[in-house]
Amino acid sequence: MTSMRVGRTVLRLGVSVLVMAVLAVPRPLWAADGFVAGSPGLGDPFFPLAGNGGYDVSNYSLVLGYDPATKHLDGSATIRATATQNLSRFDLDLRGFDVSRVAVDGTAASFTRDGQELIITPPTKLRNGQAFTVAVDYAGVPLVITDPDQSIEGWVPTDDGAFVVGEPQGSPGWYPVNDNPRDKATFDFRVTVPDGLTVMANGVLLSQTSTGGRTTFVWRESLPMAPYLATATLGRFDVTVDHLANGLPVYLAVDPTVSTSSVLSKLPSIVDFYASIYGPYPFDAVGAIVDDAKDVGYSLETQTKPVFYRPPDVATLAHELSHMWFGDSVTLTEWPDMWLHEGFATWSEWIWSEHDGRKSAHKFFENLYNTPAQDTAFWTPPPAVPGTPVFLFNGTIYLRGAMTLQALREKVGDGVFFQIMRDWAAEHRYGNVTTAQFIALAERDSGLDLRHFFDVWVYQPDKPTSW
Repeated sequence: MTSMRVGRTVLRLGVSVLVMAVLAVPRPLWAADGFVAGSPGLGDPFFPLAGNGGYDVSNYSLVLGYDPATKHLDGSATIRATATQNLSRFDLDLRGFDVSRVAVDGTAASFTRDGQELIITPPTKLRNGQAFTVAVDYAGVPLVITDPDQSIEGWVPTDDGAFVVGEPQGSPGWYPVNDNPRDKATFDFRVTVPDGLTVMANGVLLSQTSTGGRTTFVWRESLPMAPYLATATLGRFDVTVDHLANGLPVYLAVDPTVSTSSVLSKLPSIVDFYASIYGPYPFDAVGAIVDDAKDVGYSLETQTKPVFYRPPDVATLAHELSHMWFGDSVTLTEWPDMWLHEGFATWSEWIWSEHDGRKSAHKFFENLYNTPAQDTAFWTPPPAVPGTPVFLFNGTIYLRGAMTLQALREKVGDGVFFQIMRDWAAEHRYGNVTTAQFIALAERDSGLDLRHFFDVWVYQPDKPTSW
């Protein structure tokens, strides 16, 4: 994300609001017959009610119809999943909407609502390991979600459509979901809008057909994706489709009311460069969506096609594209580890600048390191200990996170450092990670004891002085 909230682009260094996570009252988990209710959350330190227990999703198939004039969304979601325990009932996350039907394996299921929880009781209990489908029909005006840092997300209306972003908790604002980054799945989108509008979703465009004054776009993301990375951004766009030298499709959609000059022309060279230092591009398409969404105020690394709320500069484009490796393919396990996304993407801006013959990564580091220790708003919170969700997109997560990588590079040398980065991308491809895992990999590849190094850079609030 960019606009700190650059993976978001708004710099927030001095927020003082404290946010307390409200934990759900636990449901009884034991039953005489061995079947239990799936938990209503997965206990993330920042968003404990995000996600649900008892099952693993493999695919979302979303059939949507949207009318920008009325802001009304009709949705039908079919979710394929596998029970991971004996389930008497389970939850999906969904904010707002009127739910008209829920079915499990084609048979009507009973359901209730409790906040963002859509609580589903299947007609027949589900055994551990059993594959099942759940279908949900819903409709209404999507609720725009406000995060603890006061940024907005979800299905955000624009003058001609919607800017659709989900990090960290906006996905339930437009589809029923197991809203946790640990439960990656493939996605199919079938979205119908008035003629003249374009829908840009993740993955590859399978078809575009028009009838009766409405156009339907069918997209498929066939590689694992965390739910918050899904998008179905729509509006009036000038669209170009090209291919990289290796045949990878490139989709570029630009709101005709804005100008991107020549920035997007650099996309192929940026992707090629990152592939040379991080390993192969991990997905089946790449691109960018540039919209006029000033009210949003940040850009986001939606998988395969980052969305930009305004025309990006080269640094922002480089930032969001690097997330395809670090954030989208290799994804945090819990939200407090956000530096594994944003620190990596900010450092990627720096190495692209260095590669492009401009300012070096060392110079970026040096300029920032000259910030006095007394400027605690710059140095705290430390990258791996944001403290509260208010600070999830704080500047330190981006800047000290990137400085950590540059300091590591200079400590272990380029050969070892880039091996660490490649191994991190390869060994955790399509998976979820923690800071502890990155430290272990860096120690393995370097042969060094890096406990002190990482302690002062990502865990301690003070300015590092020796490492």
